[in-house]
Amino acid sequence: MHAHTKAHDHAGHGHAHAVTDFGPAFALGIGLNLAYVAAEAVAGLASGSLALLADAGHNLSDVAGLLIAWAGLSLAKRPPSARFTWGLARSSILAALTNGLILVAACGAIVFESIRRFSDPQPVPGGLVMIVAACGIAVNGGTAWLFSRGSKTDVNVRGAYIHMLGDAGVSAAVVVGGLVIRQTGWHWVDPMLGLVVAAIIMRGTWGMLKESLALALDAVPAGIDATAVSDWLAGLQGVDTVHDLHIWPQGTSASVLTAHLIMPGGHPGDQALADMAHALFHRFGIGHATFQVETGDGACQQACPHA
Repeated sequence: MHAHTKAHDHAGHGHAHAVTDFGPAFALGIGLNLAYVAAEAVAGLASGSLALLADAGHNLSDVAGLLIAWAGLSLAKRPPSARFTWGLARSSILAALTNGLILVAACGAIVFESIRRFSDPQPVPGGLVMIVAACGIAVNGGTAWLFSRGSKTDVNVRGAYIHMLGDAGVSAAVVVGGLVIRQTGWHWVDPMLGLVVAAIIMRGTWGMLKESLALALDAVPAGIDATAVSDWLAGLQGVDTVHDLHIWPQGTSASVLTAHLIMPGGHPGDQALADMAHALFHRFGIGHATFQVETGDGACQQACPHA
């Protein structure tokens, strides 16, 4: 408590977000995709299909991505410690960002090899391509379904969901390409499919990469309107103005707020501040809020300069 009257009374209010255990989903998804990668790689090498090899490489990066996402979510569950007072909740942000960078690198490799193959297209057995890719639709579609229930609340889980769903679509495109090769003998369709694979992956990755980078830089989480939060706080009884409002991610599915409230009538009481924090959680999904009450006499601004 600082010398000026009630300038630094705080009320912290935390809501624990229910964390779904996606461990079994990750384990099953990783197992299915590893088996499919092995089958796809063998078929691609045997047939010389760039489309299959490119997709195998991408699916292998997805296995790595699933492992990273799983590790991030597991670390995020660890309780706070004396050194890590928020716990390791931000591990899931780093996992999502790492996955995005891995996929961008994979896209670059696929594009490079596809362009090289255009100058020397190799004969590809369209029937084999279709059979292997059809299996991919089932594997990737099933894995995507495992993460569908968490895709709306956690960017890390959403990354896994988008990638698997996108892979199912890519496998469908490869099936169509194999049919075209089989019917027409146009072997240049194979490297063209490699470019299509890269484009689809990049399109699905770009949004997740931007969001995870923003979260890593403490941007206001997507879905929270900072102006609306400020206006709501300013409209509360007893609040004259709001300043030094900060909202940032605690992880990929939780957020934190701090704000200075100018309340000329004095401190409203602990219960009133707890009610504000409770309402913030239910209105805006902000799970932890800390308020600093000021009476507006200028003492806080003099004693505690703000950034």
